[in-house]
Amino acid sequence: MATFLYKLGRLAFRRRHFAALIWVALLTLAGVGAASAPVAGSSSFSIPGTEAQKAFDLLESRFPGMSADGATARVVFKAPAGEKMADKDNKATVEQAVKVLGTGSEVTSVTDPFKAHAVSKDGTVAYASVKYDVSGMELKDASKDALKAAAEDARHSGLTVEVGGDALQATPETGSSEVIGIAIAAVVLVITFGSLIAAGLPLLTALVGVGIGVSTITALASVLDLGSTTSTLAMMIGLAVGIDYALFIVSRYRAELAEGREREEAAGRAVGTAGSAVVFAGLTVVIALVGLSVVNIPMLTKMGVAAAGTVAIAVLIALTMIPALLGYAGRRVQPAGQKSRLLGGGRAAKKAGKPNMGTRWASFVVRRPLAVLLLGVVGLGAAAVPAASLQLGLPDDGSQPTSTTQRRAYDLLSEGFGPGFNGPLMVVVDAKASDAPKTAFSTVHDEIADLKGVVSVSPAAPNKAGDTAMITVIPDSKPSSVTTEDLVHTIRGAGGDIKAETDATVLVTGSTAMNIDFSQKLNDALIPYLALVVGLAFLLLIVVFRSILVPLKAALGFLLSVMAALGAVVAVFQWGWLSGLMGVEETGPIMSMMPIFMVGVVFGLAMDYEVFLVTRMREAFVHGEKPGQAIVTGFKHGARVVTAAAVIMIAVFSGFIGSSESMIKMIGFGLAVAVFFDAFVVRMALVPAVLALLGKRAWWLPKWLDRVLPNVDVEGEGLRALDEKAREGDDDNRKLVGV
Repeated sequence: MATFLYKLGRLAFRRRHFAALIWVALLTLAGVGAASAPVAGSSSFSIPGTEAQKAFDLLESRFPGMSADGATARVVFKAPAGEKMADKDNKATVEQAVKVLGTGSEVTSVTDPFKAHAVSKDGTVAYASVKYDVSGMELKDASKDALKAAAEDARHSGLTVEVGGDALQATPETGSSEVIGIAIAAVVLVITFGSLIAAGLPLLTALVGVGIGVSTITALASVLDLGSTTSTLAMMIGLAVGIDYALFIVSRYRAELAEGREREEAAGRAVGTAGSAVVFAGLTVVIALVGLSVVNIPMLTKMGVAAAGTVAIAVLIALTMIPALLGYAGRRVQPAGQKSRLLGGGRAAKKAGKPNMGTRWASFVVRRPLAVLLLGVVGLGAAAVPAASLQLGLPDDGSQPTSTTQRRAYDLLSEGFGPGFNGPLMVVVDAKASDAPKTAFSTVHDEIADLKGVVSVSPAAPNKAGDTAMITVIPDSKPSSVTTEDLVHTIRGAGGDIKAETDATVLVTGSTAMNIDFSQKLNDALIPYLALVVGLAFLLLIVVFRSILVPLKAALGFLLSVMAALGAVVAVFQWGWLSGLMGVEETGPIMSMMPIFMVGVVFGLAMDYEVFLVTRMREAFVHGEKPGQAIVTGFKHGARVVTAAAVIMIAVFSGFIGSSESMIKMIGFGLAVAVFFDAFVVRMALVPAVLALLGKRAWWLPKWLDRVLPNVDVEGEGLRALDEKAREGDDDNRKLVGV
């Protein structure tokens, strides 16, 4: 592989105009496609194989025209202090609002609070339910404006009016912190390279790669039902790995120049060596992201595949566009150790006798491996402690900032009708196989009404055929609570006895039940997913490192870092530690997909640093150095670059903490913390400590396995063979001329 990539790097350097033109053309094509594509909304939410999804599908078929997936809005009214909603003026205001709301072209129904008994017991709070025939993101701006206008008109009369539901679903905003993250990355690159030109190359290529990836996602969003969150996550991961991959190749290019190679040759060797590590690091990330499809949740699968595509683009750009741009830069990118005239006056490198920080740190770890290992493991273990109290759920309006009308509507409904009113359960009774459907409906109603934790149960509402009915159940606890989850399981458990008695099937659905089933499905898939991803990457790393223990150590180190990161997420988003600093206004359960998503993404990113750092150690060991010295050599050449890459990735991920979307905020924080733990504790401390303790055994591989495995030549042995042939050719030429 090293030889092939070496030739590819030299070709891209020589044919730089052609290579650059291809990527510019792809960026233009993707941009035109994105600009002409319809605006994407949030992707449809379905969980195949769950009871909640079966009930939802049953409603679609048995209640045609009800638009089960249509947007909903709850317009909540609260009377001024000392007044009631039934007072003449207040009632007239509400009735006028209901009348105006019912005139919308996309509105299918509006309920009058006074006719639907939607007034609180103390008479101070009431709500009107608005149902639309399209989803929230498909809703026309005119319908949204009419909803806002009706609420604003009602406010003028002195009522407090807020709007909940998904009809006013907002597009997530990342805020200025994302730009700050990129700015920090730029500063780190300038410090690392000592050159504005060299620092600008990784940023430029990363932006091109993300531009192509995100534009392609935007262009295909409507066709493939990709939500806005998909492109945000692809941007987050693509930007981070794009900068890192380019950073490693530019750094190796400067190191090759420092050894006296010509620029084209240096570009080829940089792509042949560091590029090989980029390919395998990218493969681990792609495997981890595409592996999310085993969960069998379409939304998660699309997010993973889209992000994996952006990573693949980042790899290809690093292998082809970077050497092309290095060709354009010429002598403005200087050898390692030299700075540009602007930043360092063209000073030459420091004396070779003085070891750098990476060398000094690695020497320290090699001398005291056991102490470093114990300290690192204990520290990560302490950080992981909060993960033991992890509670999973999905964000609802209760997790929105208090500045939003959705959150204020949620609070008003909780105040007037109880916390469970924000998460009603919809019980679907399929009595098609029953001889007495009406009796079955009545039995289900009475059974549920007698359950503990139920505030109210609505009368059964059958369809036209009379074989299926809907029953709305209001719990006495909030949607995200464990008590509500227990109630859902209790109702489903009672459904078995009811079926035996009446031949009617009882199914529980609704947003709350969907969230519960979603969390359960993710929990069930976590172990198989972990086994699949870690197993495939383990095999890949065996091929790369020609070792059994090095990949095993890499996987165990990853588990430590991801558990510590989950602990930090729980401490901030569930316990509330430093929540004000992170902009977390409401603590609660951790997003259901967070553990499995972190396992996938963090594993891929963790293997990046493993490959880049340990490959240099392996290279030194293969070329004859002792194990301890090989560790020091690996750190001498790789520690500074890996440190810079980690800081850049942390900065990029931290930029998304400013997002208004709670899911993006949590993922950004979790990934930033995970990279910190993995890069600076696991890879920089635990990895050299373990390798020092293992010695030569770290690179052991059974002979039979060594014969079977393909030789991918990540260390560049093929390039060394080219050097030897070139030297032999020179010797032969000298003999011919009599030298």
